[in-house]
Amino acid sequence: MTSCVFAGSLVGTLALGYFGDHYGRRPAFLIASGIISVFGVLTAFATGYASLLAVRFMVGFGVGGVTVPFDIYAEFLPPSHRGTHLLVIEYFWTAGSIMAPLIAYLTLNTSWRLFVVLSAVPCIISGLLGAYLVPESPRWLISVGRDKEAMEVVRFAITTNGQDPDQVLDEKIQLKDEHAESSNFGDLLSRKWRKITLFLWLTWMGYAIGYYGSILAVTRVFDPDAAEDAEFHEGSPNFDYKAIFISASAEIFGLFIVIQTVDSIGRIPSQVASYIIAGIFMFALAMSVGTANNTVLTILAFLCRAFEMMGACVTWVTTAEILPTEIRTTGHAASNAMGRTGAFISPYLVRTNNPIKIVGCIMLVVHLMTALSAFHLPESKGHEMGHMFDDDDETGEQDINEMAFRYKEAEPQLKTDSSPSVV
Repeated sequence: MTSCVFAGSLVGTLALGYFGDHYGRRPAFLIASGIISVFGVLTAFATGYASLLAVRFMVGFGVGGVTVPFDIYAEFLPPSHRGTHLLVIEYFWTAGSIMAPLIAYLTLNTSWRLFVVLSAVPCIISGLLGAYLVPESPRWLISVGRDKEAMEVVRFAITTNGQDPDQVLDEKIQLKDEHAESSNFGDLLSRKWRKITLFLWLTWMGYAIGYYGSILAVTRVFDPDAAEDAEFHEGSPNFDYKAIFISASAEIFGLFIVIQTVDSIGRIPSQVASYIIAGIFMFALAMSVGTANNTVLTILAFLCRAFEMMGACVTWVTTAEILPTEIRTTGHAASNAMGRTGAFISPYLVRTNNPIKIVGCIMLVVHLMTALSAFHLPESKGHEMGHMFDDDDETGEQDINEMAFRYKEAEPQLKTDSSPSVV
């Protein structure tokens, strides 16, 4: 069952990412939400194993589009606050991680069908609100030559924020003419983007192995039987609530810390430091099993999960920022597919017969390799989203050229400047 959902998400993340770059962010987001909602509810009406696998595959397909709304949000934010605001929404990820076992605990004794229906409700609400509130990305509209629609979205955003568009936007302000050429998945492996793409994929795969592997490892440390046993015990759901509490509280703490640092010390230092420190605490936790008391193990697990969350969240931010508009959702989706592959691998490293100390050594190496991969990504702090490299730059060296779309605070002198301004 889990493999079926994984297969669906792997296909969905590539298909919906490509769709978002070619047909729009908003349609891709709404399609993904619709698929998760519809097939999530249809799961309750499955009449056999084959039909259950089919609907869960489609749920996974929809989940594959999770990167698209993240990219929409990123494309609306100014550089000075983008990192912070992109990280704040990760609190909702943690909230969902807490809600899922809670709903399971309250409903699975009664009916698993009720559980899957209730699990689909948040996505139904999200899709309905998104259809009403989420506009198309102005950056994407510009990239496909729909400048008039892009300006309408900008004016609507200004109005929504309680300001007069005619006062904020000078009549001489223009949209910069940088319409993107057609693109496809192969562009990620072109000479210009190959190096960045490969390091992104390695970072995502490593972060997923570390993130999900640490969750499983913490469960294994505090409840060895739960790591190997089935999810149910005598007909009732069996959850290790201590591990859940450690993971959830650590993620909240880690998010709070990285929100303070991501726009000050930068994306790359935040990732490198977080992955290295998470690996060290994971190694220390594994080495301490059988010798340290429960308090020490709890502290090590908490810090491991906190730094794991810090690195993972900043990797999401970096991915959205360094890719150009025309391949942003395709590239982000492909990276997410690598992450899902890493998540699929992690149980085999942690939940097998490997001694816990061997697991600690493996996880330390994985974290160090992830940090090394992140170190080779370009720093995006303070840069506008879009093309981070010159068209003639085939070596991957970072550039600070203007982007296709940027936000500027209104300046009074624009009114008297004879040259047109560029937005």
